[in-house]
Amino acid sequence: MEPLGGAAESSPDSAFDGELAGLKVMVIDDSKTIRRTAETLLKKAGCEVFTATDGFEALAKIADHRPDVIFVDIMMPRLDGYQTCALIKHNQAFKGTPVIMLSSKDGLFDRARGRIVGSEEYLTKPFAKEELLGAIKRHVHRD
Repeated sequence: MEPLGGAAESSPDSAFDGELAGLKVMVIDDSKTIRRTAETLLKKAGCEVFTATDGFEALAKIADHRPDVIFVDIMMPRLDGYQTCALIKHNQAFKGTPVIMLSSKDGLFDRARGRIVGSEEYLTKPFAKEELLGAIKRHVHRD
């Protein structure tokens, strides 16, 4: 057993072991690759994962599954990430649910627009496992 602050703590695979187990996470992205990647990483961390290809599909699933945190892509057909986030945040039942924007663009304007519609954070794609899991840890507070 490693002492606290030892090598075991900095190991990328053990850093989040068990901490996120049982959390319900929604991933909304029109890219099958991004959905699969996020789903695989999150399931390995013990999360229950739900996916949707766009905002319309996501809204029904959010109501059904009541996720603890939502990742949403900005550029999607029909209902983009900003619109989806705004709808989530304007709903009394879900306004406290953390929404993390995903985008391949890393512009200041996009980040600011994400904040305006109520997102908690902004991750740039492609994201690393540590970024994805770290965002959940920062915004989901367990009782």
